[in-house]
Amino acid sequence: MDKSALAVLGAAFMLSACSSISIPPLMSPSPVVAVVKDKDVFPPRPLTLLYTTFQDHAVLQRDKPVPIWGKTAPGATVAVTFAGEKASATADEAGRWEVRFAAMKAGGPYTIAATSTAGETQTVKDIMIGDVYLCSGQSNMEMPLRLATNYDSELRAAQNPKLRLFHVQRFSSPMPRESFGADASWAVTTPETAKDFSAVCYYFGANIQPVAGVAVGLIEDAWGGAAIQAWISNDKLKEIGGYEERLEIAKTYAKDPKAAEEKWRDIARAWFDAHDPNVKAYSDPGFDDSGWASHDVTGTWRLWNVPELKTFNGITWLRKTITLTEAEAQAAATLSLGPIDSEDLTFVNGSLVGAAHAYDKNRNYKIEPGVLHAGQNNIAIAIQAGAGPAWPGEKMSLKTNDGKSIALNGPWHWKASAKTSGGEPWMPWYNQFGVSTLYNGMILPLGSTQIRGTLWYQGETDAGQPKEYDRLLRAMIADWRVRFGAEMPFYIVQLTSFGPATAKPEASNWAALREVQRRVVDTVPNTGLAVTIDLGSPDVIHPAAKQEVGRRLSLLARKFIYGQDIVAQSPEPSSISRKGKTVTITFDHAAKGLEAREWDRAVGFSLCDAKSQCGFVDGFVTGNSVKLDAAKYPKATSVRFCWADSPLCNLVNSDGLPAVPFEMAISPAKKH
Repeated sequence: MDKSALAVLGAAFMLSACSSISIPPLMSPSPVVAVVKDKDVFPPRPLTLLYTTFQDHAVLQRDKPVPIWGKTAPGATVAVTFAGEKASATADEAGRWEVRFAAMKAGGPYTIAATSTAGETQTVKDIMIGDVYLCSGQSNMEMPLRLATNYDSELRAAQNPKLRLFHVQRFSSPMPRESFGADASWAVTTPETAKDFSAVCYYFGANIQPVAGVAVGLIEDAWGGAAIQAWISNDKLKEIGGYEERLEIAKTYAKDPKAAEEKWRDIARAWFDAHDPNVKAYSDPGFDDSGWASHDVTGTWRLWNVPELKTFNGITWLRKTITLTEAEAQAAATLSLGPIDSEDLTFVNGSLVGAAHAYDKNRNYKIEPGVLHAGQNNIAIAIQAGAGPAWPGEKMSLKTNDGKSIALNGPWHWKASAKTSGGEPWMPWYNQFGVSTLYNGMILPLGSTQIRGTLWYQGETDAGQPKEYDRLLRAMIADWRVRFGAEMPFYIVQLTSFGPATAKPEASNWAALREVQRRVVDTVPNTGLAVTIDLGSPDVIHPAAKQEVGRRLSLLARKFIYGQDIVAQSPEPSSISRKGKTVTITFDHAAKGLEAREWDRAVGFSLCDAKSQCGFVDGFVTGNSVKLDAAKYPKATSVRFCWADSPLCNLVNSDGLPAVPFEMAISPAKKH
């Protein structure tokens, strides 16, 4: 089963513990409800004289110009008083106004008071000047403090008036927005305000605030299961290329959803046709599926106790025949299948009636007149990767417009048809899987907010496309630096371990994506990597030890932002050479030396030849280097370390930071 699909599904299961999602119509810019959490609705705050980011308890970035903006009547003049200074501006045709105050040193509390000649006034209090950090990514960043290890004691300790939390609720938009579509609120840290805030972000802030000695504002801006392209602007995706068609479909969706859905359905059909030669045969109502296995659809097939479906990575088909009367067949109908993980292509009597790619989208497909007929009718569903239907058959139904509902319970025939390696197309407008959708709905509305640094914890959803992720991660960093500052520090959490352990070296997309993260940090200035390979588990995609993730991120900030002389980075190879039967790896960031925990040798190393045929070898630690016995591998051209979904590796530096997983070429032996 595709690991990125499992990552998305895992996000859904984890987030069910902290929220249930209501999917709004995504036509911009209607301020519809985007999130339902604990049955409390989080609609957007009304736009007022001062923009949403300016509330009681806000933190504004020190040592940078301070922009303050909002909305009033077009042409009105707005006067603003802040920290003893005054400024004014005239609203444009859209009613937007902005003033800028000179850069300020840390301090507060201050008051912002604004008055418009249109008759509006607004005052916000307890404004601090300090450092502001943006925390973004997917579910491991979104995971709240109350789900982390030792949350009881941690929550009791969450009392810090100088640590402020700004929680941007989920909102997706196919087109750029100037304002938040869901709630975004500032709060002072207390047990009540911290419990649903990002655990990683909170622990980072709790570690750096005493070091910074100033107020720290944390912005949680994350969405579980999010793909990286959703966080990149339209302009940047156009610039790097390859996303033009999807961007155009998203633009169409904002004006004409039906036209966009039809266009994307054609793209999905083409992808399935290219990856499964059986689409035409298996969607044919006359196909004889009597030789297929059958099973009642009781929800996700991961729980069917069918070994093949637990491990199969590719396209699986479900087929069912139902009998309709003449009256039932003539009535207009909707096929209601509920959520499906992750992408489906659905046929009724050979006609393609729907397609979608999202684990959290209910499949409600209209069946056009003439598709159904009296007698036997066939439903055929091709499902790529994931875990199949979330609903049991008795909940799935064919609903007629006269109010009749025909349950689809009982046996369905199924067959694992074609193995695939991922890459299936996402719906370009849809939530956390679209193109630019989260940038439009959650990043762009931050406006002129000044940021000290960004923390990024994402990649699980994109594990199936490591090469493309390299392009996208570099593009996103550059994109956000245009908005928040060219030198903005950008700290990345490297993917932890997740997935079955292996007895021999083999290919791993998760390892390949970790390597992308490492190389991006190696080559993009002012970035850092928090290695977490030791914190994961083969069957838990959301490790609870968020304290340590936040601490390791804080080490990077403490060293590179606040100038502390500490060990902040994990050991990383600087060179690999071969002499005779020994391969020597020299590491940077070993501190007082490398250590092999719990054994007299370092494990997790493999030597690989030019065809990526690899074999495990033991490592022997000496100071800041590791020596590998290469006698059995005379043709080895590279070294891999911790190269698996859930590798076993025990190499750390003297401060306990785990060595970074890597792949690196062996330098040719010197000729004498």
